[in-house]
Amino acid sequence: MLVCIPKVLTAEEVAPCRSVLEKAEWIDGKATAGQQSALAKYNMQVPENSAAARELGEIVLRALGRNPAFTSAALPLRVFPPMFNRYDAGMKFDAHVDNAIRFVPNVNVRIRTDISQTLFLSDPGEYDGGELVIEDTYGEQRVKLPAGDLVVYPATSLHRVEPVTRGSRWASFFWTQSMVKDESERALLYNFDRALIETRATLSDSHHAVLALTATYHNLLRRWSEV
Repeated sequence: MLVCIPKVLTAEEVAPCRSVLEKAEWIDGKATAGQQSALAKYNMQVPENSAAARELGEIVLRALGRNPAFTSAALPLRVFPPMFNRYDAGMKFDAHVDNAIRFVPNVNVRIRTDISQTLFLSDPGEYDGGELVIEDTYGEQRVKLPAGDLVVYPATSLHRVEPVTRGSRWASFFWTQSMVKDESERALLYNFDRALIETRATLSDSHHAVLALTATYHNLLRRWSEV
């Protein structure tokens, strides 16, 4: 399931994030890549433990916490601290699958990477190329979103970032361990929740159909969650 969520960060939040990144230290992105991914990864990123990464990570986490669409799509149990990368002209990330388990620095916690997320911090007009290409059962999905928008997709997907040919592509990237491990069950719950929201807009919350659907949603979540 691939879900694009608009305006996770507002324009007023993107601008100061970009300002912090302009002054931040940047290192080779291979520093956090696995052995196989390092052979495919050609980008720059802000060091995980830097003050800039921590400051901006808090902004992203607060934005996720207030966004009901992200909660509905990801059903988050744990979110890996957001990281920040940059693709300048000539940089790319060839096809790869993200590591199944990530170790959270300084916390002694591991998370299972059920879901990958990219939060775009550059508008499409600022660079050419740089599309996030995700392979799924329906073929390749090419994603290039406005600054502040988020794409959520299964971490099991083979994906790549196309070469940037002009400008610079900046983004935040991170992973989520979901309360519901199974991708198909997560998709069913997401579609159920979207339909329930539309039903509530038509009927009152006290309507017997709304109450029954709400109960069914939560009972399915109770059955499938690993909390």
